[in-house]
Amino acid sequence: MVAAADPLAVEAGLEMLRAGGSAIDAAIAVEVTLGLVEPESSGVGGGGFLIHYTARDESIDAYDGREWAPAGATPDMFLVDGKPLPFELAQASGKSIGTPALIPMLKMVHEQHGRLPWAQLFQPAIKLAEEGFVVGPRLSQSFVDNKATLGSDPEARALYLDASGNPWPQGHILKNPAYARSLCAIAADGPTALTQGPIAEAIVASAQREPRAGTLTVADLQAFKPRRLDPLCAPFRIYRVCTMPSPSSANAMLSILGLYERARPQPDGPTNPQDWAAYVWASRLSYVDRDHYMADDRFIQAPTKELIAPAYLDARAKLIDLSKGPPAIPVGTPAGEELRNRWGSEAIQEHGTTHLSVVDHDGNAVSLTATIESEYGAHRMAAGFWLNNQLTDFSLAPVIDDKPVANAVAPRKAPRSSMSPSIITDKDGELAMVAGSMGGSTIIASVSRTIIGVLDWRQTPQEAAGTSAIFARTPDIIVEKGRMAPAMSDALRKLGWKIVEDELWSGTHVIQVTPHGLVGGADPREEGKAIALPTPR
Repeated sequence: MVAAADPLAVEAGLEMLRAGGSAIDAAIAVEVTLGLVEPESSGVGGGGFLIHYTARDESIDAYDGREWAPAGATPDMFLVDGKPLPFELAQASGKSIGTPALIPMLKMVHEQHGRLPWAQLFQPAIKLAEEGFVVGPRLSQSFVDNKATLGSDPEARALYLDASGNPWPQGHILKNPAYARSLCAIAADGPTALTQGPIAEAIVASAQREPRAGTLTVADLQAFKPRRLDPLCAPFRIYRVCTMPSPSSANAMLSILGLYERARPQPDGPTNPQDWAAYVWASRLSYVDRDHYMADDRFIQAPTKELIAPAYLDARAKLIDLSKGPPAIPVGTPAGEELRNRWGSEAIQEHGTTHLSVVDHDGNAVSLTATIESEYGAHRMAAGFWLNNQLTDFSLAPVIDDKPVANAVAPRKAPRSSMSPSIITDKDGELAMVAGSMGGSTIIASVSRTIIGVLDWRQTPQEAAGTSAIFARTPDIIVEKGRMAPAMSDALRKLGWKIVEDELWSGTHVIQVTPHGLVGGADPREEGKAIALPTPR
């Protein structure tokens, strides 16, 4: 089964599975196709995190493809006259571009778990880029909403706008020959195609272009190295949930699950206000700690495991009172007062991203979340793809309340992420579920809510993916307009929570393993699909 944000990308993955490919073979084909048909969200110019499950020995590996800041980056590079640049200016700049890291990570995983030839995985996307694909309603609307962005970059203007400067409409056959050439080069030469030669030179030229030129160099592209890491795992009921360690802050997603379990030992379901109140409490406690402590642990002491330790969650859960909302949430002390007092808290809002889930015929699985950060990344293209603005995931201010910020910019440091690709296994270590989402810092909420929906509330993956989003990072609790029942919002208000109705987006794609086979869910807010192939006889 393949579950992803666009039917053309899903078909590319299914093509690999039909050819006998593994889960990672299919995932690579899906992602490079998404870079073409969903260009605003992810692609060659960005990065990602991947969790891999091997059915043969029930092992789980985590892979870090998070972009690094260039060697020339400085903690104050987003400051002007001592104040942070407005986010929009920081984003649309060369300063925000980190080293593209997706392809090096995918190559590492393919070398360990791939079955088909590397070059074969790129053929569906190359064909679509050369022959063209039909612009769908979601992409068409994105073009309209981002007309100014598309017109601000010479390459994008020529690709996405007509001669009069208007976005191509729904139904237009869109070709991207430059992207096809880049994929051909990557298919032939692997990540080297992005670190030397014309593509590397195009990336650097785009990053160093005024206004707000960045410092990215070819040497920075060559310096990046993907990593295989031990996954970060924690129990939830009778299951084990494994996700990304630092530089992701996905431990907050595990913290939400652990606190929710403690607050609701016998959950009832999404029609019970107490279940939602427990979820809001768990989210508030987890996000407060996340915003204070988490950053790239190659550079700072991040209490990644301490924040999900059972004794710590027991202590934090004692703060939960389901009869009311809290006046304030204190930062916890998972590693002592000294560490808490070292950092200033910051709560920047991240954006963008895509997620895909794959299970192959042998039961191997991939959960991949990939991103260029904001919609259309840094608003700069190179060689047919958008470049990321990942460095705006750092704190734009290196000091807050006279204290350094853990997530401040530093050379070759990775910005903190919220991406939470997850593999869930049962008590015997067998695959139970693959999950993940898009949505910046709302990813933590979307993934934890979906896991609770499937495993606790007995929703189907499709029902869980479509359940109202709720985002409790700050005292203003945002509930998704039009999906949360007014009676439920009112019930939470009566408990003392400040409920704000607003747009909340997710792109959650889920696969559940059941006794009757694989059951998938694709986020109804997008155009994605979850499609299974027949089991071979």
